[in-house]
Amino acid sequence: MEKVTTPECAQAECLREPPPEIAATLAVLDGKWKMLILWQLFRRTCRFNEMRRAIPGVSQHMLTVQLRELEGEGIISRTVFPEVPPRVEYALTEHGRSLGQVMHALYAWGETHLARIAPERRVTTDAPREERV
Repeated sequence: MEKVTTPECAQAECLREPPPEIAATLAVLDGKWKMLILWQLFRRTCRFNEMRRAIPGVSQHMLTVQLRELEGEGIISRTVFPEVPPRVEYALTEHGRSLGQVMHALYAWGETHLARIAPERRVTTDAPREERV
């Protein structure tokens, strides 16, 4: 397949790799469940099962993987309390809270987008993923 470019695009280097800042941000937020995890943690500190119940469709394994990745990036903290039974809570770090402006911008864009598209094309969070348009 041949790539078609306009002179404007070639001059603007549209086809080159994204800037490292964009690539790094996308690498942190990449993952089917990370934005929903962050949304929950912006609301409040959560325990694992609370978060699992709040995010329909996420498996225990995938939630664990995504939480570990966010923790590894310094976006969330994991606190284990020395109790029986053990209690583990997840919270945003200061670095994670700095994503607040990003989350707000995504929310505002989504609000505008939903207002522009026809109701039958809107994605709902109630429907199973296969039924979403």
